[in-house]
Amino acid sequence: MKYAIVLSVVFLMACGQGKKYHDEGKSVTPKSDLVADILDYQKKQNESFRDPDSSPLPDKYRKDFEGLDFFEPDTNYIVKAHFVRTPDAEPFLMPTTTDRQTQEVVYGIAHFNLNGEEHQLEVYQSLGLMDDEEYEEYLFLPFLDNTNGEETYGGGRYIDLTIPEGDTLIIDFNKAYNPYCVYNKKYSCPLVPRQNYLRTKVRAGVKNFNKD
Repeated sequence: MKYAIVLSVVFLMACGQGKKYHDEGKSVTPKSDLVADILDYQKKQNESFRDPDSSPLPDKYRKDFEGLDFFEPDTNYIVKAHFVRTPDAEPFLMPTTTDRQTQEVVYGIAHFNLNGEEHQLEVYQSLGLMDDEEYEEYLFLPFLDNTNGEETYGGGRYIDLTIPEGDTLIIDFNKAYNPYCVYNKKYSCPLVPRQNYLRTKVRAGVKNFNKD
């Protein structure tokens, strides 16, 4: 969620002002520490969306908000990727849902197996955040997959990552979240590059947001 929050702040300033189960009361017993971590992530996402100081939801949606719709935790969607850094990559401008562009660089390529097939995704570092100590280790992974437009948002989802010490990168697709512009059009959100399209269904993370 870090990237969505930072982008929203930047966008609002430029304008002059600038991650639930279906039943909130359902008791779920974690089967492992990994599942417990995913459930804790979902709980914190819902708490953030309820909080008027951090929620991207307009008041008309937040007042009746019960929780985000998540796929059930699935540890098969926690992958150990071989991470190949790309130190010679040239910075580029990534388009967004508004006229604004963000300056990014491909920090590395993640190679991994998912659903029985080999895949790769570009992982980005935002040059606009490198001066912020809080985000100096932050990496941004946007992706598309075959659930988009059906179970999940058509424009793809994001995952927040941290620069690994070695050449192994853990990617937990259970922590995939929607761009904030899904919930509120005032936000400016990066468009997922086409090369980050996974030709498989990633049935993990948050689902599409139903405003009805």
